[in-house]
Amino acid sequence: MTEQTPPHGPLVHHVELWMDDLALAERQWGPVLGVLGCKPFQHWENGRSWRRDGSYVVIEQSPALRPGGHDRLRAGINHLALRCTPVRPEAVFTTARDAGWQLRVDTGQALHLTDSQGFELELVYDETPQVDSAACADEA
Repeated sequence: MTEQTPPHGPLVHHVELWMDDLALAERQWGPVLGVLGCKPFQHWENGRSWRRDGSYVVIEQSPALRPGGHDRLRAGINHLALRCTPVRPEAVFTTARDAGWQLRVDTGQALHLTDSQGFELELVYDETPQVDSAACADEA
C-alpha cells in the first residue's frame, strides 16, 4: 500500500442545517458562531452562512423543506460539534444563553447546548478549562 498525500484544508468543507424558521435560527446561531470566530460568509433570501478556517456552517429555510421539524433522536444528524478553543467556554455560554440557547450538559470537556428548534451544538474545548459549571447551570 502506498502512502497518499493528505488533502489540503480542513476535513469538513461545510455543514448545512435546514431550519423551520430562518430568522430565529439567525438570531440564535449568528452570535454563537460569531463568538467562536466565524465571520458572515454568504447571505441570500433563504439562507446564511458563517466561515472560519476554511470550513463554513450554513443555515437555510429551503422551499423544499418537509414539515415536521428537526428531531435529533431520529435518523440523521444528532448534533454538530465545534471547537471552542481559544474562546473561553463561559464567554460562549453567555453569548448562547443570551441568544436563547439552553444548556443540556457540561461534561468537563464540552458544553452541550440546544436551540429553540431542537438542534444540539456541542462546544468542545481542547484544554480542560476552569469552567464554573454551577454558575452555568444557575444561569440556564
